[in-house]
Amino acid sequence: MRISDLVSKVSVNNFSKLETFRQNTDKIKIGIMGGTFDPIHYAHLATAEFIRDKYQLDKILFIPSGNPPHKGNVTDKYDRYNMVMLATRNNDDFLVSDLEIKKSKRSYTVDTLKELREIYPNATVYFITGADAICDIENWKDVEGNFKLATFIAATRPGISLLRAQEKIEKLKRKYSANIISVYVPSLDISSTYIRDQLREGKSIRYLVPESVGKYIDENKLYQYGDE
Repeated sequence: MRISDLVSKVSVNNFSKLETFRQNTDKIKIGIMGGTFDPIHYAHLATAEFIRDKYQLDKILFIPSGNPPHKGNVTDKYDRYNMVMLATRNNDDFLVSDLEIKKSKRSYTVDTLKELREIYPNATVYFITGADAICDIENWKDVEGNFKLATFIAATRPGISLLRAQEKIEKLKRKYSANIISVYVPSLDISSTYIRDQLREGKSIRYLVPESVGKYIDENKLYQYGDE
């Protein structure tokens, strides 16, 4: 099957799963995995599954950012969205939302969380982010609003010390009455930056990303050799 045909098939299936989940009126726990996913890789998936299992979340909702306020020169948002759908297609506990990529304006976490509250009024929302990002959260739009709308799970990664972040997390808890859970994730030492560098140097990314994502990158000529 051509990768474009697979994207179409996966898109229909993902929409169906989203609609079914949206109509669920039971008390549910949703983990939100936001990011540029430029591109998505196995460490993203391993982190999401580890946290879903550890905290017994009903679903993980991946939300690729459309126009991230703190990052420039990112790959086309629809390419990133398609790659996330391909990467998550074999896990029924993973869903992908186009909430942010549909917007023409910049995407802010607090606005996305407000919209999710309207879509899933009975849900307990957990926002999954890196422990390093939590340390910078006071620079986000409406930091207090973010903490009112979700419990934050601060996941440390290889190279990031949870102990260093813990002091900042405790300060945030006191200052904003924030619900923040810190957790060490025994994840893979892979980054999107490393993958882009590999591709631009003409090197292999096999076993760093799902095979379908690798094929999508190849067929759509993303992160080309020699690109800056």
